[in-house]
Parts: sequence; C-alpha cells; structure tokens
Amino acid sequence: MFRYRPIAAIPLLVFAASTFAATPAPEIQRAAATAQALNVVHTVRTIPEACARLEGAFVANAAAPYSLKPVKTSANCQPRARFVDAAKAKPSVAGGWILNDVVRIPSASCASQQAIVQIWRKPADQAAPPVKDAQGRSRIYLHDATSSAKANTLTAIARFAAALSIEGKACS
Repeated sequence: MFRYRPIAAIPLLVFAASTFAATPAPEIQRAAATAQALNVVHTVRTIPEACARLEGAFVANAAAPYSLKPVKTSANCQPRARFVDAAKAKPSVAGGWILNDVVRIPSASCASQQAIVQIWRKPADQAAPPVKDAQGRSRIYLHDATSSAKANTLTAIARFAAALSIEGKACS
C-alpha cells in the first residue's frame, strides 16, 4: 500500500525554490514586445548612459534565428557607461551585476519562437561627480585626469551587457 510522506517532498521544494531564486527579478518590468517580422531591423532597447542602442532582427538562419548588435546612438554622445560583450563579461548576480531589464520579442512568422534579451548593468563603485570648483561647476581638468591615469587611480565606470537567448521551437 502506498503512503504519502510529505517529508519526502521537502527536498524537491527546496530544489525548486533555489532554481527560481537563481534568476533575479529585473529592475524594469515590461510586457512582451510586439511581434517582429523576418528581416526587419528594430530597436530592442536604448541605453543612453552608454550612448548605445540595441538593434535586433529575426533572420532566416536556423542556427542563429535572431541577430542582436549594439549601435552607437550619436557621434557627439559622450558615454557615462561602457557597453561590453556579455560572453566575455559573464554577467551574474554573484559578480556584482544587476539584471536591469528582460525584453521578450516574439516572432511574427513563427508564433512558437521568441528572442529574449537580458540587459545587465554593473554600477560603478565611485559614481560621484567631481568636486565643484570656485565657479561652482564640476570640471575635470586634463592635468588632474592625466595624473590619475598615470597613478592608476581612475574611477570605475558603469557597464552594461546584453545576453541573447531563444525560446521555443523553430518553424520550418
């Protein structure tokens, strides 16, 4: 005769809770984007701090059905953060990264498939503006910046990374 033992189910609940706890909730909550057609380039997300815009498109390639690339927003833009390659940076909560946004982009030509772009940010350790000078303005003087660079005491800047994954079955 089979007897239900609730104590035996506790390890399964602990495992399930730890699995869901591994993926943090993003800072920005948003609904899925509108479905995108094949070979139509669209803006996934703009990151003004890094002077970058993420452009994506569904392509007719079974191995990589979605193309994602960062594009500079303007030649005159002065970035306050750096956009880095997610494969090299390996963003994770343990590494000090914060899940900033998750953008889900469904495919218009294949309803069972969607691209998921996770945007991670790593805040700068010292993001305070420079001290104000006698005129009341925050300025960075070339001599001071050069001296800091030579002494290897430059302040860290924030970084952003975007990781792409594909969910769902490919359509033929």
